[in-house]
Amino acid sequence: MQCKILVVGKIRYWYVYFAIGVFMTVAMLSGNLQPLVATNELPSVPPPIFQGNLSQPQVALACNVFWGEEYLPAMLKTLDENNIHITFFIGGSWANRYPEVLKDIANRGHELGNHTYSHPHPNNLSKEKNKEQIIKAEELVTNITGIKTNLYAPPYGEYNNTVLLAAQELNYTTIMWSIDTVDWKRPPPEVLKERVLKKLHNGAIILMHPTAPTAQALPDLIAEIKKRGYTITTVSDILK
Repeated sequence: MQCKILVVGKIRYWYVYFAIGVFMTVAMLSGNLQPLVATNELPSVPPPIFQGNLSQPQVALACNVFWGEEYLPAMLKTLDENNIHITFFIGGSWANRYPEVLKDIANRGHELGNHTYSHPHPNNLSKEKNKEQIIKAEELVTNITGIKTNLYAPPYGEYNNTVLLAAQELNYTTIMWSIDTVDWKRPPPEVLKERVLKKLHNGAIILMHPTAPTAQALPDLIAEIKKRGYTITTVSDILK
């Protein structure tokens, strides 16, 4: 009788352990335990920056440059006339093709950031390949202007932990935006201005590109932003 009870007890314990094992396996596969695994195994990665200091009435213009060089002279002229310096995120292969234009941007006192070398989809790359893109662009910009970049705007606004970690290990701050002009779709200048003005806020990072509507809208847009009490400056300034 005791033997039978002992056997039944062992079977019950074995069944309990088996059930627990099955539950843990299913939970891990379904992702329910993923936060625990990630917390223990993945390094800490800082989130990207979407906006600056919310206590200050300042906004930053962040212009990604990988094409549109024909519209830059008009944009730079407008910025000069208003005594404004902004941040240009430079694509490496573009800089390689237009070094004199890049020198002109730098000589006018604008801040330079990094926008990769060949404009790939960062989320599709390994950490090392992401680093290669950033380093290659950085070296080109430094060789042409003497300026070392430390702000990174990933193409397409893509990022994941791999992208963020690659930038962090190279001592870059990853920059996104809180207001998007969507100027790459070439909207009418009035539409572009309205997109910005209706979302204007302290610490805003306003994403733009060198396009015809951007160049056309910029004088009135700057005037209206100033009229509303905001100072227009660089990304670095609004992060202070």
